[in-house]
Amino acid sequence: MSMLYILIPLALMLLAVAVWALIWAIRSGQFDDLESHGWSVVLDDDQRPPPDPDENTSEDADAAGDAEPRQGKVEAP
Repeated sequence: MSMLYILIPLALMLLAVAVWALIWAIRSGQFDDLESHGWSVVLDDDQRPPPDPDENTSEDADAAGDAEPRQGKVEAP
């Protein structure tokens, strides 16, 4: 019987923590988008999206042959 004096308050504290965690998850937006992660498995991700034209790096441009040579860089004739 004396164990109930410990278990009941402990159970109530655990319940309070669980309710607080649920309220925190709802307010922080954890349940806003429930479908996109499920559909990400079904959708085909084999193709890369086209690169943004503003984000061309010099390495990408060199590989494509579109870049002008940098100063100090000597090209073979």
